[in-house]
Amino acid sequence: MSFFAMSPSPSGTIPGLTGDLAETTPWSWSHCQKVWTSGGGSSVTDFLSFSTTIIEKTNHKCKEWISQGKSKAKMKFGKEFASQMVPEWQEAYMDYDYLKTLLKEIQRFKHRTRPPATPGGLKRKLTLYRAFSGLTQRHHNPTSPSSPDIESQPILVNSVNQNGSQSYETTFLMSSDEGGEYELVYFRRLDDEFNKVDKFYRAKVQEVMKEADVLNRQMDALIAFRIKVENPQGINFDRSVEMTRLASDIAASAAALSAATPSGARSASKRAPHLEAIEESTHGQADDDDDEKERNTPIQEAKPPKPKMKSTRPLPLEVLDRVKMNNTLETPRSTIKGVLNFPNHTELSFSRENLRKVEEQLKRAFVEFYQKLRLLKSYSFLNTMAFSKIMKKYDKITSRSASKSYMRMVDNSYLGSSDEVTKLMERVETTFIKHFSNANRSKGMNILRPKAKRDRHRITFSTGFFAGCTFALILALILIIRARNIMGQDGRTQYMETMFPLYSLFGFIVLHMVMYAINIFYWRKYRVNYAFIFGFKPGTELGYKEVFLLSFGLGALALASVLSNLDMEMDPKTKDYETFTELLPLNLVLFILIILFLPFNILYRSSRFFLLTCLFHCICAPLYKVTLPDFFLADQLTSQVQAIRSLEFYVCYYVWGDFKVRENTCKDSDVFKTFYFIVAVLPYLSRLLQCLRRLFEEKDPAQGFNGLKYFLTILAVCLRTAYNIDKGIGWRIIAWVVSAIAAIFCTYWDFVYDWGLLNRHSKNRWLRDKLLVPHKKVYFGAMVLDVLLRFAWLQTVFNFKLFALHRQTLITIVASLEIIRRGMWNFFRLENEHLNNVGKYRAFKSVPLPFNYDEDEDKDE
Repeated sequence: MSFFAMSPSPSGTIPGLTGDLAETTPWSWSHCQKVWTSGGGSSVTDFLSFSTTIIEKTNHKCKEWISQGKSKAKMKFGKEFASQMVPEWQEAYMDYDYLKTLLKEIQRFKHRTRPPATPGGLKRKLTLYRAFSGLTQRHHNPTSPSSPDIESQPILVNSVNQNGSQSYETTFLMSSDEGGEYELVYFRRLDDEFNKVDKFYRAKVQEVMKEADVLNRQMDALIAFRIKVENPQGINFDRSVEMTRLASDIAASAAALSAATPSGARSASKRAPHLEAIEESTHGQADDDDDEKERNTPIQEAKPPKPKMKSTRPLPLEVLDRVKMNNTLETPRSTIKGVLNFPNHTELSFSRENLRKVEEQLKRAFVEFYQKLRLLKSYSFLNTMAFSKIMKKYDKITSRSASKSYMRMVDNSYLGSSDEVTKLMERVETTFIKHFSNANRSKGMNILRPKAKRDRHRITFSTGFFAGCTFALILALILIIRARNIMGQDGRTQYMETMFPLYSLFGFIVLHMVMYAINIFYWRKYRVNYAFIFGFKPGTELGYKEVFLLSFGLGALALASVLSNLDMEMDPKTKDYETFTELLPLNLVLFILIILFLPFNILYRSSRFFLLTCLFHCICAPLYKVTLPDFFLADQLTSQVQAIRSLEFYVCYYVWGDFKVRENTCKDSDVFKTFYFIVAVLPYLSRLLQCLRRLFEEKDPAQGFNGLKYFLTILAVCLRTAYNIDKGIGWRIIAWVVSAIAAIFCTYWDFVYDWGLLNRHSKNRWLRDKLLVPHKKVYFGAMVLDVLLRFAWLQTVFNFKLFALHRQTLITIVASLEIIRRGMWNFFRLENEHLNNVGKYRAFKSVPLPFNYDEDEDKDE
C-alpha cells in the first residue's frame, strides 16, 4: 500500500504533523513524494528512514507532541467514563480513578526497584524506524501461542457464595514476587468494585422485571378497555372472533421474537416476565446512533414461523371485572376527598375521553420505563468497558497477561451475560410502536429516544447581541443622567416616588433570571441533574444561554423604556407629561403577561406553562400535593416581595392616580396600606400552607418546624411594615426583636436542612461528607455571605443613611441583595437535593398508572 495514496498536502507541511511541529519541518510534501517514488525509495523501509530524519530534525517538538498525545489518550477514557455516568448512580459505578491510583503505586514501585532496561554505555533513543520495524516490543516478556507461560496465569478467578449471594474472588498467584503486595491490594479492590457493580446491576434488573410485569397487566387492561370502548354493549360484537384475532397476533409476535433471539439468550429469558398481551412482530432492527454504539452485533430479523395457538392464552375481557380506575390527577377536589377518606378508585367508565387519558398515562409510563432500560444498558456497557481498560493498564504496567482471564469472568458474570434488559427494550419498542404510535416506527422511536438538545448558534448570537445592548444602554443611561444633570432637577423627587418603583420591577425580574442562569451554568458544571429534580420533560429544560437571552432581552426593553422616559419636567404648554412615554411601564408589563400566557408553541411554551402550573399550585397551596418545583418557586417568591409590592403600586398608580402629571394618593389610602401588608405576606403564607400540607401527609415533624420558620417570618415582615408606616419606638423594638429571631432561625435552617451543612462529625468538618465543589472555602464563604445578606433588613429598621441615597433607592438595593442571596441559596439547595438522590440511587420519577387491580388493593391493606 502506498502511503502517498492520500491527497497531496500544501508545500511546506507534512501530513500528521500540525502546529509548531509542521512549521519547523524544513521538508515539503512534494520532496517527500519525490524521495519516496525515486529509484531507491520504493519500499516502506525508505519511507521510515526518511521519517526518522524528519523526527531527528524536529526532536524537541516531536517529544512535546508525543507526550501531549499520550497524556490526552490517558485522560480520554476516564473523562468520558465520568461524563457518561448516571449522576444519581455514580456511587454504584466502578471507581476507575482509585484503581488507576493503585496502578500508579505499582508502577512507581517497579520504577524504583527495576534497573534501567538499557545497559551502561551508549544509550540510543528509539526512533520511529525501529518502532515501525518491530524491533521494540510492547511487553518485556512476550509470549508466543506455544509458550508454556500461557498455562501459568498470574490470577485465578473463582465464584463464591457469601450470605446467599454470588460474588467473585480473585486469587493472585504471584504474590511472592517483589512488589506482589501492591498487586494483591489492587486485585482485592478490583473484586470489591466488580462485586458492587454486579450486585447493583442485578438488583436493578430485578426491579425492572417487576415493573415489566406490572406494565404487562396494565396493557391487558388497556386492550380490554379499548375493545369495550370501540364495541360498547348493544352493538353486534363477535367476541370469539375478536379473541381469536388477538390471540393470533400475540402468538405471531411471540414466535417472531423467539426466532430473532439467540438460543443462549432464549434460555435465559425464561425467568423474565413476558409482555404477553402486547408483543408484536419486529419491524427491523434499525436504531439510532446510541443503539449502534451500544450493540456489538446486530440482531437479524427472522421470519416468524407459523404460530401455535395452544401456547398462548387469549386476553379475556373479564379482566375488567377486577380493575378500577386510579384517580391520579391531583386536584383540589381529590384533596378534599382524601381528607374525608373517600376511596381513591372509581368504577370503570367506558368513554373515549377516559380511553385517551389512560393511553396518555401508559404512554408516559412506557417512556419512563424505556429510559430506565437504556440507562441500565449503558451502565452495563460502561462498567464492562472500564474493567477492560483497567486490566489492560495492569497488563501494560506489570508485563503480565491477566486481562484475558479476568475479562472472561466479567463476560460470564451476570453483568456481562444477562440479556434481559436488551430483550425488554425490544419488547417495549414493539409494544409502544404498535399501541401508541399507530405502527409508525420512526414516530415511536423519536418519542422513546428523544434527541439531545443541540446548542444553536442563533441562541448564542442573540444572547450576545442583547447582552451588548443591555450594557450599552446602561452606559448610555449613566452618561445622559450625568450630562443633563437629571438628579439635580426639581422633578427628581417626584420621579423617584412614581416612575422609579415602576421600572424597578423589571430590574428585580432581570436580576433573578440572571441569577437563575448562573445557577444552571454551575449545576451543569458540577453535574447536578436539575432537569430531573425539577421534573422537566426531557429536552424541554432551558439552558443558561436561553435564560440569559430572555433576561437580557427584557433588560434591553426596560432600559430603552427608561431612556425614553427621563423627562423631569412637564410640558409647559399642556401642563402634563407625554402620555405615550408615561404608559411605557404598563405596556411592558402587559407585554410580559401576554407572552407568558401565549398559547402558541413559540418562546419556550412548555417552560412557560410549567411556570404557570407551579405558580397556580403555590396560590392554591394546601389543595395540591406539594412537589419540589412548587415549594422551590414559592421560596423564590419570598425573595420577590418588593416586586409584588411594585405590582400593587402599578394597579393603584394607573387606576386611581393621575399618571399624566405623576400624582397619586396611594400611600395615603387605607386600602393600599392594607394590601401593602397582604401582598408581602402572601409568598410566606403559601410556604406555610405547603409545610402544613406536607406535615399532614408525611407526618414529618421537620415540616412543622419549617412552617414555624415561615410563621415567624410573616410576623417579622408585618412588624417591619408597620414600623415603616408608623415610625414609633415601640414598633421599632418589637420589629427588631422578632426580625432577629426569625433571621437566626432561617439562617440555621438554611445551613443545616436546606444545604445539609454544619455537620460536626462529617469528614469535611462543619460541612457534609459529599461536596460537589472541590474548594471547601466556597462553602464557608457562602455561609458568611448568607448571614450578611440575610440581615440586610436591618437597614429598614435602623434607617442607615448611605451616601444620601433616596429611600426608594435603598429599598431597591436591599431587595436586590435578597435576590442575590436567593440565587446563591438555590445552588446549594439543589446540590443537597441531588446528593440525597445520589445516596438513594433515585434517578427516575414514579409515574402513576391508570388501572388498579383488586389484588393490589388487598396487598395494600
